[in-house]
This record gives sequence, structure tokens and C-alpha cells, in this order.
Amino acid sequence: MTDIADIATQTPIVAAARGTRSFRLSTAGYLGLAIILTWSIAALLAPMLPLPAPNVSDLAALSDPRPSAAHWLGIDLSGRDILSRTIWGARTVLTVAPIAVAGATIVGTLLGLFAGYYRGVADAALSRVSDIILSFPVIILYMIILTKFGASAFNIVAVITVTKAPIIYRLVRAMTLELREREYVAAAQMRGESPLYIMLVEILPNARGPIVVDVCLRLGYTTITIGALGFLGIGLPPPTPDWGGMVRETYGMISIYPHMAILPCIAISSLVVGFNLIAVGLRRRVQHG
Repeated sequence: MTDIADIATQTPIVAAARGTRSFRLSTAGYLGLAIILTWSIAALLAPMLPLPAPNVSDLAALSDPRPSAAHWLGIDLSGRDILSRTIWGARTVLTVAPIAVAGATIVGTLLGLFAGYYRGVADAALSRVSDIILSFPVIILYMIILTKFGASAFNIVAVITVTKAPIIYRLVRAMTLELREREYVAAAQMRGESPLYIMLVEILPNARGPIVVDVCLRLGYTTITIGALGFLGIGLPPPTPDWGGMVRETYGMISIYPHMAILPCIAISSLVVGFNLIAVGLRRRVQHG
């Protein structure tokens, strides 16, 4: 028979205390955090920076849109300052992407806990719905929904939540199926704790590591998705600064004025790399303790 003390050492509180170190970042993680913080600070300070307004056109400079003293990184085909639009575009991405990922994570986690804990009919039904959603080509699904209901920040968040929640659901469900057999869960059941308490207090804290890593990766994927939607013309409606939209607007002139597309492309790539580096750093800590 398992000793009571052994069971106590496996409770979520003790496990969380032991696992506090796991969320300290490695060198790669700190580099990624520095990238994300740089973009975040720039986005927050955008209204105070000595830059032209992102949607104001400098028609006098259209004769030479290359970088100049007035426009450090040049202007686009409409005469708008590229640096200003890139920084303001970071505000858009760093608002929409976290909200969308948070929505998908909350929905996927709750459904995964429910299906993994109760199993049976609920598990089978949710898994089939998840399979159906994941069977659609994602980008085509985005195009259909956003064309039908219109491109807006709310609709982009909604469609990303619906399409990404099944992925998180599968991850959480798999962990719940394994964790529900642990002794600390049996001890909670013997104490008469409710299923909700067991799922949220006993199981979820012990599954937090992979979920946090997935959230960081998902933020990178969502950044790419928002950029792709903007490039396809179904992203955030103009004149909202949007990195993908900036590339699309200047795509025809990329061979003549490559600077118009290079900066938003670098912005998308750097933000994705930052989130991925944080995920790598967290994964290493979770794996090695």
C-alpha cells in the first residue's frame, strides 16, 4: 500500500513548488523574451515616438520613396511612413494574436479536461468534432469564413479560436487520460472532491508545462496566420496597419523598391522567432526540471 506521505509529495501544490524552476528560461528563451519585449515596448510607445502618423500620406515624397531623413525606412506606394506603420502594426499583432491564442487555449483546455476525465460518449463526441474541424484545409476555411462574415479583429480572433482549439484539446485530453490515473487524483476522489475541483486543481496544474510551451508556439503560428490573412487581403481592414497587408500592397514593386516589403517581413519573422525561442527555452526547462 502506498504511504500517505508518498501521495502527499505528489499533490499539485508540492509539484508546483518543485516545478517553479521549470519556468525559468534558458539562454535561447531569454533571447526570445528580449525580442518580444522589444516589440512590445515599441508598440506601447508608438504614440509617443517622433514618427509620422501611420495613415498620413506624404505625397511630396512619392517621387522618391526610398529611405530619407524625413522617412528613415522610406514610404510605401501611398506615401505612408513604413517604419511608423510597422511599429503600429506590432500593436495590432500583439493584441489580436494573444487574445486569439488565449481563447483557443481556454476552450481547448476545458474541453480536453472534460473529455479526458469523463471519457465515454463525451470523449468520443468531442474527438469526432475535433477531427472534422482539423480535416479542413485551414487557410481555405479562413478564407470562406472571413469572406462570408467580413474581415475584422473580432472575426479573426473567433476563427482562430475555433480552428486552433481542437489542437489544444487533443494535447490536454491526452495528458488528462494519463494524469487521471495518478494516486493524488484517487486521493482527491476518496476525499469526496468534485470532478471540477479534481480537473482544475489536481490535474491541470500538473499539465501546465506542455500547455505553456504550446501557447508560446501557438503565438508564433498565429502571427504567421495574421500575416498570411493580410497578404491574401482578408486580414484586418484598411487603413489599420497590418504587416501582411503591407507586403501585399507593395508586392508588385518589390523588385524596384524592395525596402517596402522587407521591413514587415523582418517584423513577422522576428516576432515568430522570439515566440519560438521562448518555447524552446521553456521546453528545455520542463524536460530537465
